[in-house]
Amino acid sequence: MGKQEDFVLRALEERDVRFVRLWFTDVLGSLKSVAVAPAELEGAFAEGIGFDGSAIEGFARVYEADMLARPDPSTFQILPWRGEEGPATARMFCDIVMPDGSPSYADPRHVLKRTLGAAADLGFTFYTHPEIEFYLFRDDPRPGVDPVPVDRSGFFDHTAQSKGADFRREAITMLEAMGISVEFSHHEGGPGQQEIDLRYADALSTADNIMTFRTVVREVALSQGIWASFMPKPFTEHPGSGMHTHVSLFEGDHNAFFEAGAEYQLSKTARQFIAGILTHASEITALTNQWVNSYKRLMGGGEAPPGICWGHNNRSAMIRVPMYKPNKGNSTRIELRTIDAACNPYLAFAVVLAAGMKGIEQGYDLLPEAEDDVWSLSERERQALGIEPLPRNLYDAIAVAEKSELLAETLGEHVFEFFLRNKRAEWAEYRIQVSAYERDRMLPVL
Repeated sequence: MGKQEDFVLRALEERDVRFVRLWFTDVLGSLKSVAVAPAELEGAFAEGIGFDGSAIEGFARVYEADMLARPDPSTFQILPWRGEEGPATARMFCDIVMPDGSPSYADPRHVLKRTLGAAADLGFTFYTHPEIEFYLFRDDPRPGVDPVPVDRSGFFDHTAQSKGADFRREAITMLEAMGISVEFSHHEGGPGQQEIDLRYADALSTADNIMTFRTVVREVALSQGIWASFMPKPFTEHPGSGMHTHVSLFEGDHNAFFEAGAEYQLSKTARQFIAGILTHASEITALTNQWVNSYKRLMGGGEAPPGICWGHNNRSAMIRVPMYKPNKGNSTRIELRTIDAACNPYLAFAVVLAAGMKGIEQGYDLLPEAEDDVWSLSERERQALGIEPLPRNLYDAIAVAEKSELLAETLGEHVFEFFLRNKRAEWAEYRIQVSAYERDRMLPVL
């Protein structure tokens, strides 16, 4: 065993850890967990913990079910909400492998690691910084009952005895206890809507952090007798919840997106990366916005981007280039504003990186920026400016994704086929539902 494994085994004794939870995600991004006793961990590092892969969404067919969860010792953390007055519980993320030790073709974490490896072969490291929005409700969701937000505050509001402020303070304390650094937090635009921004990290660490973040937020909410939701658009009349994500490429210690003296200080590499994302924007939307409800946010106004374009400090664009700060070349980045926090972060980051790298490898040209407020433009005006629309619903996103060589190559055949099969089933179930809107509008008159 290596030094990291030795550190974990020592920590188990020193911290009186009695349970270790091994975490991984299925193809849709749902967190899975199996608890093992500390005595089993040395064997888990060497060989993995066996489980039935056919029981996990998208992992394996019944006749090829055996898989192994191999813990990553670098992700070891004590769970601060467990065993405060007794034995501790820890967690580690796992890589999923086949019985012969080869990586599982169905492991989303491996999809991202494989894509990061391809970028590393070209000398690049991919960094991400997510701004995660979510709603807090007074009660857990019940069918037929409208959710009630915990407050009526608005963007950046400071309110005495605020439920949201108390929640954010406890959640951030817990996140930082697990080694996850938080940069900002505040009340967002909708009633009960919060935002917590994580610090920059490499994309794999960020994806792990997002999975931990969603768990911590839900745990803290339940401990306070409220409910947290990352649903992209829970209300018709209030803003949706996105996960605006700042991204950049580094070559060693140098930010590959920065070029002194260039327009907006953006290098050729950065422009080609932006062009890659825009060129493949419709293809990757099924992964960055994977639920039927995701398109209510994208098409519903507010601050969600309505079309495929980029702009300098333009928050109505799909990709925003933030204002350059003098003498801070390493902070040069772009902000992708489509993605929502209900995605599978491993797959979403993988396809964003793959699209950007395709732009660099193929030398894509970047189209002129959008200088107008894209939200205020009509459909005809956007077309005249060459701003193509994003997929309008999950069905449209699936139709584009099915034909995408980029997605098939990035995700691998198994994940690609399962993901699309699952999304087709979701759309088929959704489209036959009779909504409250239809009943309210039509029953009185038809």
